Amino acid sequence: MAHTLPLRAPLDDNGLPHHEPTPPPALVTETPTGFGGVNYRITPEGMTEIWERLRPYLPAYLKAVHPHPSYLRFEFEPFTGREPEPSTPDTYTDPKLAYGADDKAERTLRKAARGILDDLYEQARGKWRDAAYVVDLKRTVGDAGTRWQTYEREAKALESAADYLRTPQASTEWMSALSRLVDAQERALAAASAFDDRAREIARVHDKHLYADLGHDAALERAGYPEAKHWHIASADAYGSSWGIGVPLTEQVRRLIKDQDTHVAKVGRLAGTATG
Repeated sequence: MAHTLPLRAPLDDNGLPHHEPTPPPALVTETPTGFGGVNYRITPEGMTEIWERLRPYLPAYLKAVHPHPSYLRFEFEPFTGREPEPSTPDTYTDPKLAYGADDKAERTLRKAARGILDDLYEQARGKWRDAAYVVDLKRTVGDAGTRWQTYEREAKALESAADYLRTPQASTEWMSALSRLVDAQERALAAASAFDDRAREIARVHDKHLYADLGHDAALERAGYPEAKHWHIASADAYGSSWGIGVPLTEQVRRLIKDQDTHVAKVGRLAGTATG
């Protein structure tokens, strides 16, 4: 009785086993990640093909590309912050980058290429935003440092005048000591107000560049003012308000003066020297 044996591979016209050629590995493969993300594995040949397709869209300020295991870091010519903000070019009509390819491998390659281009311009925007932030601070800070030094000097003088009132010597010249306190209060308040005039403008720059990568202190340091980390700069919307704890310097001094005046008035009442 005849038996039919299944073949591991079909026979060709000569009766010999026929092997299908092994397809070449995909230039780009994608692996889904959590939250709808995708990781791309790109072969060296795939990267060469991607850069060839992206060549017309690469900016003149791109200096180098530094590969890392999971991302690319792009190096740019320094931005001044006065150039137009980098903007990702439109590739939707490019036949080598547009959406809608029928072949899955081709679609994956194009998606990876567009992702690299998006990352390039996003990194460029980050560098540009930092540069724009710094150049605006350089234009705005002006004599804020000198004004802060003046305030610190007057604040110390005010503290000294208030402390003197608690000494036995003050009782021998009480009215003169009070007069010196009032003078110190007025000078400290004026110095605080002068600093706030500049600090308000700095705060507006901080607000304008809210989405820069640099923090406030880092941006001021890069602008040439490392000492600014000690300055009291409130949020932009706090200027013109006397509420909350993050108030401008002028309001802080007003509150201090109010506490001092309350203390002096109470001492006067207890000592029987208060006047009507």
